[in-house]
Amino acid sequence: MTSAGRRVFVVEDEALVLINLEDILEQLGWNVAAQAMRLSEAEQLATSVEAIDVAILDVNLGGARVFPVAQILRERGVPILFATGYGRDGLPPEWDDHAVIVKPYSQTEVEQALDRLLGASV
Repeated sequence: MTSAGRRVFVVEDEALVLINLEDILEQLGWNVAAQAMRLSEAEQLATSVEAIDVAILDVNLGGARVFPVAQILRERGVPILFATGYGRDGLPPEWDDHAVIVKPYSQTEVEQALDRLLGASV
């Protein structure tokens, strides 16, 4: 499977985690189309960033929950991968059918989660 040319929107409030995730995605052949570290910035980008294939969203952004951003992306038909230290238990019931990676995650875990989320088209 190849991810070359695929575009991802990343929302993560911890700088080192964001840098690590961007490195992982680059090594996997993904292009980071946009990234945000604050909820307000993420909401704005969620409505405006073009041609994204998937979004990876940190659930907790400095105490704010990312679900308003997830709702915008869901309405746009963008597949969502949540990242959280709490696993599936960190998601409210209305989101518990979405893909989750548990922090700290490895490159292999990110790759496998994206493959499962997007299927054979990745």
